[in-house]
Amino acid sequence: MEQTIIQVDAFTDEPFRGNPAAVCVLSEPRDAQWMQQVAAEMNLSETAFLLRQGEGFQLSWFTPAVEVELCGHATLASAHVLWQEGYLAPDAEARFSTLSGILTARRNAEWIELNFPADPPQPTTPPAALLDALGVPATAVEMGKFDYIVEVENEQQVRGLTPNLALLQEIPVRGIIVTSRANPDTGYDFVSRFFGPRVGINEDPVTGSAHCALAPYWSQRLQRSTLIGYQASRRGGLVRVQLQGDRVILGGQAVTVLKGILIE
Repeated sequence: MEQTIIQVDAFTDEPFRGNPAAVCVLSEPRDAQWMQQVAAEMNLSETAFLLRQGEGFQLSWFTPAVEVELCGHATLASAHVLWQEGYLAPDAEARFSTLSGILTARRNAEWIELNFPADPPQPTTPPAALLDALGVPATAVEMGKFDYIVEVENEQQVRGLTPNLALLQEIPVRGIIVTSRANPDTGYDFVSRFFGPRVGINEDPVTGSAHCALAPYWSQRLQRSTLIGYQASRRGGLVRVQLQGDRVILGGQAVTVLKGILIE
């Protein structure tokens, strides 16, 4: 049996930047063990599996190690593939049934806009290992549904981080988001990095779902509902966010870099 698999760089308009995700549009259901094996073989931060379901698609996301409840960049990549490969008309809405409920995507010129649940974080007392692992002082620490948010003083500290990943792996959360206000005149409002060694991702290049928490976090501090975030990983990527009540609109671009056949 052959299965088409497409690799897409998400949250970028340039190949080899942003966050790569593999996308499989399935013709029949496959079990979780097979999907996990494929994700491990692809060895990307996420592999997405789509199965047509009525007017929409069932969507599952797997890291090389585990299935996850929410993933932004692989959803962006999935929507891109559905339009590019002709599964959906260019002006049709992409509708996904997921572990995080119904998610949708729309095209807006060269951008794709995802409608995701907002995840307003709350102040918390961090475990000592968290700040020890990061090696920088925090100006604030909050906790969302999946991740810690650690604010530091400036963009230089975010970019210069070399965390102790072994220590971070001991912290029982999906990931750790480190963030700060952006330097003046950069064209974006805040910067971030995302570390998830506990789920098999030492550093994620661009994490759409993290912006479900970053959007309300920075919206409150900057007193604006529409913001631009830059994830300052080695590959880097831009995420436009708009807070709309209990939802976040995540805007990004995507480009296909590879199309192949998985042979079983």
